[in-house]
Amino acid sequence: MYYELRKRGTRLGRNSRRTAGTAVSVACRAKFVYMPGNDFGFRGVYCPAPPRISARMNTSFFGELLQTISERGRALLDLTRDRRNGGQTQSETFVELCEELLSGRGEASGVALAREILARYATLTIGPRVAFFEALAHRFGPDQTRLYVAMEAWRTSPTEETAAELHLASEPRRMELFRRLNLAPNGTAALVHMREQLIDAMDHRDDLAGVDTAFVHLFSSWFNRGFLVLRHIDWSMPAVVLEKIIKYEAVHEIHDWDDLRRRIDPPDRRCFAFFHPALVDEPLVYVEIALTRDIPNAIEPILATKREAIDPMKATTAAFYSISNCQRGLAGVSFGNFLIKQVVEEISRDLPRLSTFVTLSPVPGFAEWLRRECASEASTALTEQDKAVLSLLDQPDWWQDPDIAELLREPVLRAAGWYFLYGRNRRGTPVDPVARFHLGNGARLERINWLADRSEKGIRQSHGLMVNYLYDIGDIEKNHEAYAEQRIVVAASAVTRLVKGAPKDVVPVPA
Repeated sequence: MYYELRKRGTRLGRNSRRTAGTAVSVACRAKFVYMPGNDFGFRGVYCPAPPRISARMNTSFFGELLQTISERGRALLDLTRDRRNGGQTQSETFVELCEELLSGRGEASGVALAREILARYATLTIGPRVAFFEALAHRFGPDQTRLYVAMEAWRTSPTEETAAELHLASEPRRMELFRRLNLAPNGTAALVHMREQLIDAMDHRDDLAGVDTAFVHLFSSWFNRGFLVLRHIDWSMPAVVLEKIIKYEAVHEIHDWDDLRRRIDPPDRRCFAFFHPALVDEPLVYVEIALTRDIPNAIEPILATKREAIDPMKATTAAFYSISNCQRGLAGVSFGNFLIKQVVEEISRDLPRLSTFVTLSPVPGFAEWLRRECASEASTALTEQDKAVLSLLDQPDWWQDPDIAELLREPVLRAAGWYFLYGRNRRGTPVDPVARFHLGNGARLERINWLADRSEKGIRQSHGLMVNYLYDIGDIEKNHEAYAEQRIVVAASAVTRLVKGAPKDVVPVPA
C-alpha cells in the first residue's frame, strides 16, 4: 500500500514531517514507487497504512484502470473513424456523438467515446449547453416504436415477460445515455456537475423537467445509503477535504482556518460527513455537533472564539447546529436523514452518557413570511394589535435596543408558533423547509428561541429566531410515521402554548 504525496504547503497530519515539498508519515518506509502522472514523478510512499486508506487506493487504481481503457479505446475509435472517413475530420455534432454512444460499441471504444462527449460538454457555453438539454428532453425520450410494440404485446398477452419488456421500452433513452457516460473516468462527478447546470437552466424552462427526473432517478440509485461512507472530520484530515468543509458551509459561515479548527478540533466538538467512492475527497453532506450539558438556546456561545471546552465524557447533550449539503447537483437526493441517525449511533457508542440529541436550527423563511402576513389584510396569523407592534421590526438595529426587543418578543414568538404549527405550502406540508426535513426524520418541534442568532444573516432571514428539534430515540419512528402519513406536526407544549387553540394536525407533547 502507498500513501499519496502532497504538494508543498498542504497541512500535515499528526506524527508527520516535511521532506522536499512532500508530507510523508514517519511510520512509513522510504521506499518510493514510480507511477507516471504525478507532479513529483512519484505516486506515493510504500507504507503499512491503516485499513481506512485502502478505499482511496482502490478508487485511485480503478480510476487509472478506466483511464487506460479509455485511452486505448480512443485510439481504436480514432482509427475506425480514419478508415471510415478516409482520414478526413468528421464534423459530428454533440448530439450525434450521443447517438453514436447509444448505438452500441465495444467496451473500450464506448468508454473512450463517453470520455470524449464529457470533454466536449465541459467546453460548451450557456447557449449550446441549453440546446443540448433541449435535445435530451425532446430527442432522447422513449423509443416510440419499441414502446408501441411492447404495449400491444402486453395487451395481447399480459405476462411477466411482456410486462418486463414494456417497462424497459418505456424508459427514456436519456437514462441509458447517462449510464454509458458514467463509464468515463470521473464520469459520475461530471454528471453531477451537468445536473447542477441543468438546475440553473430550469429556472425558466419547464420542458426540461423530464431530463431532471432522469438524473434524480439514477442518482438515487448510485448514491443510495449502501454506497455512502461515514467519516469523522477532524484536524488531521487532508487539507483538500478541510477546504471543502469551509467552502460548503451553508448555515454559519466558516471565516478562516482558525474558525474551522475551533469547530472540529476541541474535545467537545464533532463533525461527520458522508462520502461516495466515485467522488474522492468530495463530501456529500456533513453535520457539525457541539457536546453540551444543556439544550442550547443560541448559536453565539457555540461559535465563540474564546470559550472553555467541557469534558466530553460529562456531556449529556449532542447539539446538531449545522447541516450542509455540499453537492448542488445532487439536490433532491436525501442524505441528511441517514446522516443524523448514523451519527447518533456513532457518538452514542463513544459517549454513553449522552441522552439528548437535539438541533439548533435556522428558520430561513420566517422573516419573509412575516412580512407578507403583516401586509395582508386577510391574515389569520396576526391580530391588528400585533401588526402594529411588529412594525418596529422596520427600525434599523432594533435587536440592539433592549426596550424595543422586549416589546417585540411576545408578538414575534406568537407569529412563529403560528408559522410552524399552521403554516402550510401548496402541498400541505409545513412552509418551513428545515421543519419539513427534521419532522420528516421523526424529530419533534421542541422550542423556539428568541434572538438566538444575532448575525446579519440571522436577523435578515428570521429576525434572529432559531429552533430546537428533539430526536427522541424511542419516538423517532412513531413521529416519522405520523408526519409521513398524516402530516402531523409533533410539538412540545412550550410551542403549542404560543398560539391559541391547537390545530388538528398538531400533537402537543407535555414538557
